Amino acid sequence: MEVVEDVVIIGAGIAGLATAVAFKRVGVRSLILEKSQTLRSTGAALSLFPNAWLALDALGVSDKLTSIYPPFSKGTVTDVATGAVQEINFYTGKGGKAHGPRSVHRKILLEALAEELPADSIRFSSKFTAIEQQELGGTSIVVLYLEDGTTIKSKVLVGCDGVNSVVAKWLGLSAPVHSGRAAVRGLAVFPQGHGFKQEVTQFADVGKRAGFVPLTHKELYWFLTCLEGENMARDPLLIWKQVIEKYAENFPQEYLDVVRHADLSNLTWAPLMFRHPWNVIFGNLSKGNITVAGDAMHPMTSDLAQGGCSALEDAVVLGRHIGNSFIKNGGVLVPEDMARAIDGYVKERKWRAAMLITGSYLSGWVQQVGDSQWWKKFLRNIFYAFVMPRLSNVAGYDCGTLPSVFAAIDLQHSSDKSD
Repeated sequence: MEVVEDVVIIGAGIAGLATAVAFKRVGVRSLILEKSQTLRSTGAALSLFPNAWLALDALGVSDKLTSIYPPFSKGTVTDVATGAVQEINFYTGKGGKAHGPRSVHRKILLEALAEELPADSIRFSSKFTAIEQQELGGTSIVVLYLEDGTTIKSKVLVGCDGVNSVVAKWLGLSAPVHSGRAAVRGLAVFPQGHGFKQEVTQFADVGKRAGFVPLTHKELYWFLTCLEGENMARDPLLIWKQVIEKYAENFPQEYLDVVRHADLSNLTWAPLMFRHPWNVIFGNLSKGNITVAGDAMHPMTSDLAQGGCSALEDAVVLGRHIGNSFIKNGGVLVPEDMARAIDGYVKERKWRAAMLITGSYLSGWVQQVGDSQWWKKFLRNIFYAFVMPRLSNVAGYDCGTLPSVFAAIDLQHSSDKSD
């Protein structure tokens, strides 16, 4: 069977769904191919900073979430060894334009994005086996071969297939590398209410960092990152026991109490991976009408909480460039113009992506010192007091808005009639 589409997106994660929503907003239909049977709900929650909320505003989705999740404006970091506490104030945007940072359930975010799409926009249980670029009459098209024998021809292909992206590999991007650290993430449920303030609470120890932040009055998102993650078990129950009995045994009781209330069905362990920033700057982020977005383009460690945020930015920027081409050509997706639109997207995104990768890695390295040397602890304290507030300013980035294709076409038609 052969299928023809305007745009094909690989992966129904945050980047894939958001990109499809962006395309829909500018009048471009897209088909998402997802290898799972349903929406992927792996990952308990994530924190979205003002830049993400500006992107969600552009996508028309933010109002669905801000009514559920209250913002936080500050947090604390406790040195486990000394008990010293430092306060961190988080950047909340300029001039009241941006929402404050909030933590949201990953599943709820995915569902909010998916609800904006037509029912036939996602094709589940779809695995592709090969990608080709073909020239037909001077026009470049992408041909995808699926495992079930289906062939899909498309004017644009966007790989949103995660850290181990097949599309990124096809483009020739280097594989992500291990940061030397790993993270455990989960949800804690308090049926009667947890009683914590709407703040980020963190704890720093030698080679370990942990914390939690309220999602609702009954649920908290919690995490632990460590240098010894490669020795962590894979079974959720065993991971949970290791966190309590080994990795966080000397942490304050308030943190251990949160972990003891963990919902094991949402508990995950994963190494923290990243792509070298110079590969993002100088590598092939696109080839003609094929490109990548989200973790497929710029996997980064979670230390600045910008992985999901930057994926939402990608979606808006790519939607804007494709949308402008669509409008310029009278509401038609012209294949030969797609390479120029995608090239504009790549040029706009690669330097910011490289900066976020670098900032996240350095942030994690400073916060999670590997030994007890006094000068490294001093450096960490300086980081929390002076550098962290400034690094948080990257969260004030505004990726812009999406063009109104229908208004532009109406204006063009009105102009044609007047002529």
